[in-house]
Amino acid sequence: MIQHVSENRNISFLSGDAQNRTSDNLTTPSFANSTFVRPAAFFINGFSNIPHAKYYYMFLCLVYAVTVLGNSFIMSTIYLARRLHTAKYVAVFHLAFSDICGSSVLIPKLIDMFLFDNQYISYESCLANMFFVLHFMNLQSFTLLILAYDRVIAICFPLKYHAIITKSSISCILCASWICSFILFTALVGLVNRLSFCRSNVVNSYYCEHGPVISLSCNNNSINYYLAYLFFGLLICAPLALITISYLCIAAALLKIAHGADRMKAMKTCTSHLALVAIFYLPILSVNVKSISTSIDPNARIINNSLTQIIPPMLNPIIYTLKTEEVLQSIKELYKRNKVATNAKRTNVMRNK
Repeated sequence: MIQHVSENRNISFLSGDAQNRTSDNLTTPSFANSTFVRPAAFFINGFSNIPHAKYYYMFLCLVYAVTVLGNSFIMSTIYLARRLHTAKYVAVFHLAFSDICGSSVLIPKLIDMFLFDNQYISYESCLANMFFVLHFMNLQSFTLLILAYDRVIAICFPLKYHAIITKSSISCILCASWICSFILFTALVGLVNRLSFCRSNVVNSYYCEHGPVISLSCNNNSINYYLAYLFFGLLICAPLALITISYLCIAAALLKIAHGADRMKAMKTCTSHLALVAIFYLPILSVNVKSISTSIDPNARIINNSLTQIIPPMLNPIIYTLKTEEVLQSIKELYKRNKVATNAKRTNVMRNK
């Protein structure tokens, strides 16, 4: 189960103890020559010493079903309702799409591994899983930033809103985010291929998470960690800082609104948006910052990260669409249109009889 690939270049290997949990794939060979080691498969450990952990995975399965149904409904509504064919809802549609894709690359595989005891994942599939989870999480982060930008322009510069926020401009920003994310995470995941895994193949996480995987390497992985820290700053900390600044500008603008009712309505909307942003960013931020200085219990990290990755996609349809008047009005119009079409069809059938 371990592949040895000889290379001409020298690779320094770090000494270290094997993990407590062993498997048939575990090996700690001695290297006289430069050898590049890749496991044929990784073992995804999941929770350790937690009774009835399968109930938690069943909960994730339920949340996934709600996420897919809710976001599919929102995407269908935006597609069918002409009044929602605006720049803002291009971003909302993209957020729903990213939520479905991000949940789909994570939860079904997680269910297969832990509910059906299929915890081995091939080396290539592991890297693919790592890439797509990171890619779609990053797209969610970028889209939340775009929606915050949309709100800033709408509230702080209402007269210039339609000139600045157009469907073409939002589409260009989203395309740029896809290209940027693809290039960055191709580089990040591609660098995993330069590592040798000669200590253990047991990943202490619930998927092929970047940090736990590269920590298993026994040659120099400093470049991987430096790049991970850089991406963490650029793709998590920077968007969060910009979103925070955006809502501070919004708060300052709202204080100038004369009518109390309008101010309260806008504040309620912004508060719900900020709550969702906090649920998405703060757990990721806290875990990564804490891991720099001290070790984190794997079980706590799994619960923290998994909830961060599944709860916001489930709540996004409610916060960004179902609580807005124009979406609710569009749903009512679509329902009436469908009802009229159904009645007309029944009438035609009765006449033909």
